[in-house]
Amino acid sequence: MSSAIEAKKQIVEEISEKLKNSVSTVVVDYRGLTVAQVTELRKQLREAGVEFKVYKNSMTRRAADAAELSGLNDALTGPNAIAFSTEDVVAPAKILNDFAKKNEALEIKAGVIEGNIATVEEVKALAELPSREGLLSMLLSVLQAPIRNLALAAKAVADQKEEQGA
Repeated sequence: MSSAIEAKKQIVEEISEKLKNSVSTVVVDYRGLTVAQVTELRKQLREAGVEFKVYKNSMTRRAADAAELSGLNDALTGPNAIAFSTEDVVAPAKILNDFAKKNEALEIKAGVIEGNIATVEEVKALAELPSREGLLSMLLSVLQAPIRNLALAAKAVADQKEEQGA
């Protein structure tokens, strides 16, 4: 009997560590999805480097308390799956939100974004953000604009001087 308790303690510790180490965690209700749909969702998440697991709610509640995320316990009712991302903050929210739009059976319940409890609305707002690469390309274009405009102005001045000299 004690080995069963030890195994449960290890699972609680594992969940707690994942909650602490993840930059983004999303809790979803997957009730009503077919096996094929869940397999497709897992594939999309895996490709983005997101771990997607199903744990018992009682163990997840204990882990949330241990990770000082007790506010997450309200969402831990019914069949839940949790997506953990240690690298990309936006990826789990974006993938799950897009999947939920196509499959109404998937319901986003709550999340944890960089250690803070997030509501469904906050998770969906995060999902609407561009990806990290998209944000970096926007930043790069903003940084390049003044240099590009200076180059165009210098070229225009050079062309004007050339026309006057000719």
